[in-house]
Amino acid sequence: MNLTIASFNIRKALGTDRKRDPLRILKVLEEVNPDIVVLQEADKRVGTRGAALPHELVAEHGHWRPVPAARSHDKLLDLVPQHPLTQPFLDRLDTRNLGWHGNAILVREDHEVEEAMCLDLPSLEPRGALLAQLTVDGQPLRVIGAHLDLSGLYRKRQVAHLLETIEALGHDRPTIIAGDTNEWRTGANSLDALEERFACAACGPSYHTRKPIATLDRIFVDKRLTVFESGVHRSVAAKAASDHLPVWAKVGFAPPVKAD
Repeated sequence: MNLTIASFNIRKALGTDRKRDPLRILKVLEEVNPDIVVLQEADKRVGTRGAALPHELVAEHGHWRPVPAARSHDKLLDLVPQHPLTQPFLDRLDTRNLGWHGNAILVREDHEVEEAMCLDLPSLEPRGALLAQLTVDGQPLRVIGAHLDLSGLYRKRQVAHLLETIEALGHDRPTIIAGDTNEWRTGANSLDALEERFACAACGPSYHTRKPIATLDRIFVDKRLTVFESGVHRSVAAKAASDHLPVWAKVGFAPPVKAD
């Protein structure tokens, strides 16, 4: 198994030019050409809570399909009473979320999605993660997409919760954790608990797109896998599509060492 995984905080498809353009997000992803992509802020936070990257657009594009989130968000519209005058309008609104708390995972059509789990993370504000159990080239793989606490007060607890979830599921398959960590520190920090089982791909700074100085977006790869190459995608389109640049890593099982 060899694949490219990417992580991209798309800021609800709102670019640095203040234009909301979900098609531009897909064009940037096409430049990166990942097998699996983990998205953050892929859903709207209020109102309809629908996808910022519409399902129909992803389907028409044809490169990837979303891992179906197992749960739906509570919506303000759920509180609106049904009425013959307003119901036709409400029925036309897109209320389907692409992921869970904005975390979505897109995979190639030939990747088998065995199971999807929506995880609630401890936090002052609503935070979650999306976990997918996959089969890629006949090999089992677990991918977790997460967007960690902005304040920093809960990041250690969120990382601990992810590790506890992995432990409960078992070690039958390697795991990749990717997303926006909101961790500015590159030395000792809230992500240190991952070091025992994971290697952090050396992607580089991805925020802010105008002058990337912070390594907020990271990809943690199970040590049973090997990171062959990694980086930040810095195309003209990527610099306009969001305030974060996408990061990527080429990973797989290391080839056996030949004896002399």
